[in-house]
Amino acid sequence: MDSQARLLERGLALIRAAEFFAAHEELELAWRAAPETERDFYQGLVHVAVAWYQAGRGNRVGCERQLEKAERRLSAYRPARHGVDLDELLRQVSAARAEVASGSLALRPPEL
Repeated sequence: MDSQARLLERGLALIRAAEFFAAHEELELAWRAAPETERDFYQGLVHVAVAWYQAGRGNRVGCERQLEKAERRLSAYRPARHGVDLDELLRQVSAARAEVASGSLALRPPEL
């Protein structure tokens, strides 16, 4: 497994563990090292981690913005990329956006 794949797997594991700030750090390393054609994929995952982090901090506007960015960046990589089911992840991002729009930041953790 190359270092890019290890960074991705660690970032996803941290999201699964609801360690969103740490996930952001790992995924940002992957994003910065990624080839141009992959950068939006990794940056989209960074936005996912940061959205849930902001929700946990009570930052509605920050959460909304990160969810929108995640959706925009990840959509081009549908249906899946590097073992990540993006159709399912984007469904969860959309559900989170609806939850935030309703006034709640009690987001269900993303299942990856």
